Amino acid sequence: MDPRSAPAAPLGLGNRRPGALQAAPSPRSGSRPARAPKPPRPVPVRDDAYGHLGLDALREYRTALQAEESKVSYWRRIIQARLDVVQAGSGTSPADDAHLRPVLADARVSSGRTALVEVLQVDDIPPLPSLAELWDRRVLPSDAEGTARLEADLADAEQQLSAYRAALHRRLADATGELIARYREQPSLCLTALPLRPSRLAVGS
Repeated sequence: MDPRSAPAAPLGLGNRRPGALQAAPSPRSGSRPARAPKPPRPVPVRDDAYGHLGLDALREYRTALQAEESKVSYWRRIIQARLDVVQAGSGTSPADDAHLRPVLADARVSSGRTALVEVLQVDDIPPLPSLAELWDRRVLPSDAEGTARLEADLADAEQQLSAYRAALHRRLADATGELIARYREQPSLCLTALPLRPSRLAVGS
């Protein structure tokens, strides 16, 4: 057979050596590997610790937890601001701190925790520090020992508030799970959370 009459090799394959492997195409820029599917969330189940609470009481308890968490976050920011002032070299609080003194009163700070513990006895809600005393404490910039002690006490108080806030988050998650478990058992209970007139609520049930 005349080599000149042989069919031409396909474009790009004429110089390939026998047995040579073709390089794999490079992945497109910006492509990401497929993510593994997330495991299913556990289904909430009833907790005997909440058995003494009716549905309305459980909702009120959850609302109280949310309100307490908001207050603790505010207290924590105040203590952090006081710590920043001390670390900056000033032993005094900001000049406009008169309105903050009632917010940090011991009775007001401890009342929320006392109410929550009375509803549900738990061991993971730590005690709260004396925030009013820390806010009122004054030290002179020249008092190095007093400044160091105040700085350490403020840092400890901030850690205590953080631990208390974390405990509130756990209690809030548990109370939410209990509500979901009750709704799963009796879906009609969800309707009682809606602002419906009693007549419509009776028809829906």
